[in-house]
Amino acid sequence: MTLALARLAADAVLYEGYLLYPYRATARKNQVRWQFGVLGPPGAAEAGVGEERDLEVQVLLRPEAPPGGAATVVPTVAVHLRFLQLQRRIAEQEQTDGTYLPVDELRAGDAAWTSWDEAVEVERALGPFDATALRAGWVQTVEVDGGEEIEALPGGRLVRRRWRTRAEVSVAADGDGDLLRLRLRVTNTGEPTADKDAAIRGSLIGAHLLLEARSGRFVSVIDPPDEAMQAAGRCTQRRCWPVLAGDGGPDGQTSDVVLASPIILSDHPAVAPQSAGAMFDSTEIDEILTLRVMTLTDEEKAAARATDPAAAAIIDRCDQMSPEQLQQLHGVMRDPHGGVAGVGGGVGGTPDEVFATDVPWWDPEADASVSPDRDEVLIAGVRVSRGSEVIVHPSRRADAQDLFFAGQRARVTSVHFDVDGQTHVGVVLVDDPAADLHDWYGRYLYFAPDELEPVTAQSAPATEPAQRKESHS
Repeated sequence: MTLALARLAADAVLYEGYLLYPYRATARKNQVRWQFGVLGPPGAAEAGVGEERDLEVQVLLRPEAPPGGAATVVPTVAVHLRFLQLQRRIAEQEQTDGTYLPVDELRAGDAAWTSWDEAVEVERALGPFDATALRAGWVQTVEVDGGEEIEALPGGRLVRRRWRTRAEVSVAADGDGDLLRLRLRVTNTGEPTADKDAAIRGSLIGAHLLLEARSGRFVSVIDPPDEAMQAAGRCTQRRCWPVLAGDGGPDGQTSDVVLASPIILSDHPAVAPQSAGAMFDSTEIDEILTLRVMTLTDEEKAAARATDPAAAAIIDRCDQMSPEQLQQLHGVMRDPHGGVAGVGGGVGGTPDEVFATDVPWWDPEADASVSPDRDEVLIAGVRVSRGSEVIVHPSRRADAQDLFFAGQRARVTSVHFDVDGQTHVGVVLVDDPAADLHDWYGRYLYFAPDELEPVTAQSAPATEPAQRKESHS
């Protein structure tokens, strides 16, 4: 099940940038495609006509210890290589002598088809391999045949042609304390070429990996637990970004599935359940794209449908969307604390009360029970709210400017709760001569509760003002 869920995010990676709004072949932004995860054939990068031929990724695997004190079970890992194979669609018009002539566009009544580069999904499962095989290292070849298909149409035909592709996947592992460091490499081993057109035909497009572990858990290399911090620092990546993609475990820092993506993602990426379908641009907002599609003219929609069946599906889905479905895309109000009462606990009411209201999201009264000036948060057993004094201890999540404030005494100005369940505490520095002015303007520094220490009788004194580092522009 977790692999199936991971595939939802992996599919978004696979088709990222496949075809962009306004979904027409004639749009300038669709003249240059296949931007992500392209592994070109040998010689293409050197000749300046294609992308480099390989990617490399390193991940950490922790063997699971079965209950009852039995010996550690040997973990296994399955590797899923996924990419798109280019498929060239050529529109051909039938001539009077029975031959066919390639054309940019073929028309029959109200229908039209353009010559266009489509793509075919490819997935190859390798393994599973146990830890012994991983330590010894293995190499497997993946071959995908070419082919040709012909679709008859009134007044002509569509010829779809694919070219043979070949890749090599290598995996090796070595120990790093109680962890295994897996090293994976994918290399395009197809026919060498110095021709631009042949290079893209022989490329692996949107190439990425899904790794599935049994009797073991992958450990995050971008947000590792403390005991794996140094091992994660020794992992190197090339043209690839490994993130946890399966179930997050109790701490969210381990998983049974990893997605090695050509696009930088955070751990546990997911497609929003409100999304009605793929739009091929994961950095966009579905509502905005849907509204844009709905503003296209009939001629523009017809041109998009003629470009690609996937584009036609997007146009049809947007045209058929009901007001209720469109409203669902606008946003969802969620309980940020999962039903745990009293997390906010301030006079203004708990966040649970805010999200339990039936008031429409756009009404100012929807968040009337939230009061950053009066809400409070529990830090180290001490209730902290506006007026409380704290000492700032920026964590490794902080940016460089926040680190200047380490050890400084600050006065709390507000407590905020966001829709992701995070708490943010606004403060001004006690020793800052402009603290009152910042408070009046609402220009605060924001820290997580675990970055703050309540000032009590036992608290260490704040750093002397003479030690404070400031920057002025």
